[in-house]
Amino acid sequence: MNTLFVMIGGFFGAISRYALGEWVYTNNGFPLGTLLINFIGCFLLGWFLTFVGQKNNISTNTTLFIGTGFIGSFTTFSTFSAETIALLQQGLFMLGLLYVLASIILGLLLSYLGYKLALKEGDVT
Repeated sequence: MNTLFVMIGGFFGAISRYALGEWVYTNNGFPLGTLLINFIGCFLLGWFLTFVGQKNNISTNTTLFIGTGFIGSFTTFSTFSAETIALLQQGLFMLGLLYVLASIILGLLLSYLGYKLALKEGDVT
C-alpha cells in the first residue's frame, strides 16, 4: 500500500515538474526551469518534513504521498547533473559554475527557510 501512495504522488510530481519546466522560459542555455523547480522542492521539503515532525497526527501514507512521491519526483538531481555537463561541454564554464553554486547554496538556504517557517507555524498552533 505504501508503494501506491508514492506512485500516485510521484505521478503528480512528475507532471507538475514537466508543466513548470515547459512554462519557464530558458535563456542562453541556462536551465532556469530546473533551477526554479529544485528551489521550490527544497523549500517545500524543508517545510514539510519539519511540519510532519511537529505533528503526531500526520499519517505515513500522507508523508509518503507528499514527501517521497510528489516532492521526490518534482525535483530532479539527475537533470541538474545532465544540464551542468551540457553547459560545460558547450564551453559555458562560468554559467555552469553559477548553476552549480546557485543550486547548492540557494537550495540549502531555501530548505532552511522552509524549516524555519514550519517551526514558526508550530509555535503559533
